[in-house]
Amino acid sequence: MGSGALPLILLLMSFIHAGLTQESPKAVLKVTPDESVFSGETVTLTCDIQGAGHIQWRFSWFRDGNTFYPYTTTTAAEISFTAYVSSSGEYSCRGDTYNPQRSSHISAAVTLTVSDSSRSSLTVTPDSPVFTGETVNLKCVIETRSYSYSYRDWIWRIDQTYNWRYEWYKDSVMLQTSGRYTVNRDTLTIRGVITSDQGQYWCRGQRDQRPNSSRSAVNLTVTDSPRSSLTVTPDSPVFTGDTVNLTCVIETHSNWRYEWYKDTDSVMLQTSGRYTVNRDTLTIRGVITSDQGQYWCRGQRDQRPNSSQDSNRIHLSVNVSDSSSFLLVTAVVVGSSVFLLIFISLLLLWRYKKNKDQQRNINQTSVPNQSAESQPENFPLQSDADHVYDDVTEVKKRHKDDPETKEVTYSEILWSYVDKDVSMAESNDATYSEVIKKVKKCKDADAGVGDTTYASVRKKGSLSAVKTTDG
Repeated sequence: MGSGALPLILLLMSFIHAGLTQESPKAVLKVTPDESVFSGETVTLTCDIQGAGHIQWRFSWFRDGNTFYPYTTTTAAEISFTAYVSSSGEYSCRGDTYNPQRSSHISAAVTLTVSDSSRSSLTVTPDSPVFTGETVNLKCVIETRSYSYSYRDWIWRIDQTYNWRYEWYKDSVMLQTSGRYTVNRDTLTIRGVITSDQGQYWCRGQRDQRPNSSRSAVNLTVTDSPRSSLTVTPDSPVFTGDTVNLTCVIETHSNWRYEWYKDTDSVMLQTSGRYTVNRDTLTIRGVITSDQGQYWCRGQRDQRPNSSQDSNRIHLSVNVSDSSSFLLVTAVVVGSSVFLLIFISLLLLWRYKKNKDQQRNINQTSVPNQSAESQPENFPLQSDADHVYDDVTEVKKRHKDDPETKEVTYSEILWSYVDKDVSMAESNDATYSEVIKKVKKCKDADAGVGDTTYASVRKKGSLSAVKTTDG
């Protein structure tokens, strides 16, 4: 029995030795995305047990030879974590199985190097706080990396410039470009800042290569610009001819230069003969109606804040003064009176001319109607149409005992030219200066004929008058 048991014992011992001397599986550690990463990136460690077949392993993780907390053991073959600069070190792993109990070799250590990511900084120009109305520039600066290589006495420096795409946020809301918000690559510009622009701004850079993200934030504080107020003396409304003073008051800061505006926002008032500026006061002398309008002011200076807020608007009303009204009324009355006088004068002149023309027509066509009893005693004057009679008076026939005569008098004398070769009787141009009709006393009433005296005027060399009298 002793001899039979010995071979069995030897066989059993050989099996035990073979199990103890079997080579352990090999563990290999892999790092993604790379053994050199940037702070903030995610690193994944994978432990690969080679030649172990399909065995359920448990994995142990080590950093610098010590257990890597919190990842002591896991059932998964990989672990992931966010890398920081402090995460740099030598990492390794091991696989273990409990049925049968078996362990792999510890993997070769892999060195993980974690570098600072591309640093970004956000700058504000001008410095915060900013004032309403100002223009603000926010610039997102992402630092580039540089590497130096030396070979013998030469040193090469390589600067890495990345093609970043910039995104802008305010209080976690992505900003969109608009009339006041514009973006030029790495700079956000806000024009005409208002109080609602206050808040936290931050930028983020994105690119296709690693590192692919960087961000930085800054708080923007907005303060109201200095207020300005406008007063007017004397109170509106004013009267034409008055002197008006407008005063612009800015209570905070100093060394202001004052700008004056009327009606529109784009046209600044310029000094002139009637418009003068003395520091904070605009004076308008000899106000006229065209000075009426809306006035306002604004302050400018070299230091921040560079500009004040626009002042309140004051409407200047201009009324025509009493003296001007009196002069205007006087001018209207005088003008109307002159016009009326001219009209009346023209009317009277027209009436006078019309009456004179009518009288002339009557005199030219008037011949006394002769009755049958007085025909022998009246002699119509025969002449052309050029005779003018100013006054004709006929004295009625008197009693034969009355020694007075019947007279007709013509007061206007017209000169006529008499030809020597033509007798006066044949001339049609007869002018009578005075005609006197005499009635002689006769025993026979029918025998008496009145004698007529003619005064004719003849021109011979010079004008002369000859009077002939019959009887």
